Amino acid sequence: MNERHILWGMPVSLYTGKVRSYLLTQGIPFEERLAGPDFIQNVVPNVGRWIIPVLETPSGDLVQDGAAIIDGFEAEAPRATPDMPVARAVSALFELFGGEGLLRAAMHYRWSFDDQNLDFIRDEFTLPMQGVMPPDQIAPFFESSSGRMRKAGAMFGVSAETAPLVEESYGEFLSLFSAHLAETPFLLGDRPSRGDYGLIAPLYAHLGRDPAPAHLMKRTAPRVFRWTERMNRPVVGGGDGDFRADVPETLKALMRFIADDYLPELGAHVAFANDWLAKHPDIEPGTNGQDDPTARGIGMATFDWRGTQLTTAVMPYRFWLLQKLQAAAGDDADVRALFAETGLEAMLDLKTARPVERKNHLEVWG
Repeated sequence: MNERHILWGMPVSLYTGKVRSYLLTQGIPFEERLAGPDFIQNVVPNVGRWIIPVLETPSGDLVQDGAAIIDGFEAEAPRATPDMPVARAVSALFELFGGEGLLRAAMHYRWSFDDQNLDFIRDEFTLPMQGVMPPDQIAPFFESSSGRMRKAGAMFGVSAETAPLVEESYGEFLSLFSAHLAETPFLLGDRPSRGDYGLIAPLYAHLGRDPAPAHLMKRTAPRVFRWTERMNRPVVGGGDGDFRADVPETLKALMRFIADDYLPELGAHVAFANDWLAKHPDIEPGTNGQDDPTARGIGMATFDWRGTQLTTAVMPYRFWLLQKLQAAAGDDADVRALFAETGLEAMLDLKTARPVERKNHLEVWG
């Protein structure tokens, strides 16, 4: 039996980067394999759709989704989950925001700079098929896959019209995160938390590797770039330091940014979902309520963002992460006080009429 875990993914993949970082920093033995023909033949039929990352355990079990993979390890031995309620809730907040709230910047900086990015991205996207697929089929394969991703970018609000606002937003985030990293090597102290793994997802594969945003990060936020390097190697000393108990002003500033930049979108999505659920009262528990059981979105919601109207895809997966944040916060008064101080108290109370669960690698309604 293989004593190592197998991580099925791709270097270019945002969510593969989250799991890879966790395994590397925590010193968990693993082998990374490209999601190519072997993945399609042996893994996809068992997962039910082509989606990465997937972790194959030494016993042969498959776990899909970055947060779910980390959940499994944390249940065995908490490494990245603080035991203090405030730190635990803040960590969960940044796991949600990193993987979902920074998607607009990640997609914009990958797909809106072809003159700088395209050669690199083309090679990265076709990596699993190089040497397997006939050379004359590589270009059409890339055009098809990249076309789908460009359409996905539009569903997250990326367009020529929103580009200046996306760049403004991301610039503010880099400045705030840089200021925080001047005080601490990781989000909550001397070792990475789940919040760090949420942030590394977009800040590595898209924003830290693709040529245009990587240059931007190195030039304007070198501390953030150095953090991406720390997040991809074993933590010095094993990461045994405590998570900090206090919440410094630099971290509160980042939380206020999330309140301004992401909370309106999340609130609009919850409102849309509740309206959608009211119109679909007969959804069978354990299903997504749609003809396609693998569909991830339920519609599009419009909200105010930086002085403009933005319309983005509503995905129940985000509600599952939001539920995890609310579970981490519990009824702790200090958590609520901190979230109120930073403009995020509403996030503790946003709930869909039915909970989101994960069953057989899919998001379903409870």
